[in-house]
Amino acid sequence: MAPTTEFRLEADGKAREWLERHPSETPRLIAYDVHRCCGGGKICQVSVRGLSDRDNPDELASGVLADGTRFLIDRRAAARLPARFGLTVRGIGPLRHLDLDLEAEQWGTLLYD
Repeated sequence: MAPTTEFRLEADGKAREWLERHPSETPRLIAYDVHRCCGGGKICQVSVRGLSDRDNPDELASGVLADGTRFLIDRRAAARLPARFGLTVRGIGPLRHLDLDLEAEQWGTLLYD
């Protein structure tokens, strides 16, 4: 996929409610982590989290919701994501979290290409 300068994110009702209940003064980060397991396999993990001191906003792509809420996106993920994608909430109880809402093929491209 071609690199996008600014991604357009679409939050469903559950994601909008989650964002209202968990306000943040800084943009959230769509993080992309790659780990190697002992057998040599590659494990990719995508998460939506707050910024840490180790994150450099100048090295991240940008995304925005229709209401102007900004997100930053790890460039490794940005190279594999469509220009428009959704956000939703997954999990139950204390494990509820903001997550990407992608089609199966888009998840495959993001995690396995």
